[in-house]
Amino acid sequence: MPDSPALATPQLNSVIQAGISEELLRGEVNPLWARLREVGTEPWLDTGDMDEAARLWAHEFTALTTNNTLLNKEIQKGLYDAWIPEAAAAVRADRPDIDEQELVLEIAFALNARHGLRLVERFGAYVSVELHTDLAHDVERSVAYGRRYAALSDKFIVKVPLTPEGLIAARHLEEQGIPVNFTLGFSARENFLVACVAQPSWVNIFLGRLNAYAAGEGLGDGAWVGERTHMASQAAVKELRESIGVSTRQIAASMRSGEQVATLAGTDVYTMPIAVAEGFLAGSPTAEVLQDRTGEDYQPSWAEGIDPDAEGVHKLWEVDASFKEVCLELAARDYENLTAAEVLAALDAAGYSDVFPRLTENELATLVAEGKAPKRATWQSQLAQGKYGLDGLFTLAGLHAFAQDQAALDERIRQQLA
Repeated sequence: MPDSPALATPQLNSVIQAGISEELLRGEVNPLWARLREVGTEPWLDTGDMDEAARLWAHEFTALTTNNTLLNKEIQKGLYDAWIPEAAAAVRADRPDIDEQELVLEIAFALNARHGLRLVERFGAYVSVELHTDLAHDVERSVAYGRRYAALSDKFIVKVPLTPEGLIAARHLEEQGIPVNFTLGFSARENFLVACVAQPSWVNIFLGRLNAYAAGEGLGDGAWVGERTHMASQAAVKELRESIGVSTRQIAASMRSGEQVATLAGTDVYTMPIAVAEGFLAGSPTAEVLQDRTGEDYQPSWAEGIDPDAEGVHKLWEVDASFKEVCLELAARDYENLTAAEVLAALDAAGYSDVFPRLTENELATLVAEGKAPKRATWQSQLAQGKYGLDGLFTLAGLHAFAQDQAALDERIRQQLA
């Protein structure tokens, strides 16, 4: 794919950057977060709320992550209602023939960028900013918008979702020196594939959703499912750093409790919701509880009658040799000419079509209606047959949940344009 030029939007860029004046907050040194750094974990905060972040910000924090959901929460507060028409006027000046949907997408980008710039200036940190969900299957436009983020700040990290097209877009961004936080990962095998093909700066495991699924669907008490998956992914990423030289690092995402700060210590990166970080500190822990846990083999327990293989749960943490082989073969291909269709074809030929489930229209509607996680009763037979992967269903569900939050944000934009 040829380099995708950043769309010329000088007036919008000027409006995005104009008038931002945040007082830099460096934060005090915190011995506990300093100890976490010593054992190998870089702490980030998972919030777009500036007041929340300021309450907890410490010298050791290096980044904040936002996403479609977190940005929507900020936009729905009305913080940018008066600014949206100004941004719209700038978009129309740059692109007089723009249609309404493209106008909304441009303003959504502008809101993400402006709020991100405010976070950068307030905390002196890197900030993950997410692509509009409409771009999830569009390689060229994902690259173009990623480049536009990078042109606005060298502290932006572009979040790209786990789709076949996202793999290709992320690789092109990284090859152009634009760091990517590859999001919506739910298994070690997904991240092995991502690290081979996209070679992003970071991958994620949304571990809290996995624990909640196991508990809520009656597979067991939910303990350790996400942790085991996360540790397997950390090991897989480390293996690829050592074997093929990728620089990808593992993020623990969707953390749900303060206790996980200790049980996952040694992980490359945490992105912690405010409640998790505060919950950890509220327990008055000592620095000694923070030890490198990356060698731990956390074992979930299962309810009577539950076969984890039939439930597809084992695929969250197992990366078998033949799967590694196809991923490494894809890693060796010329990335400039690699396509999403070729990635799918290689996985299909090797027997791994379940990684990217191709749902029927009715199945997709059902999954979307179920929310952020699939319902066991709906998908149990397909999981047992190996038709669909639990990880792939989680990724699809997560993407469409983000899309619903993006739609709410887009509607807020339309209201200010009326």
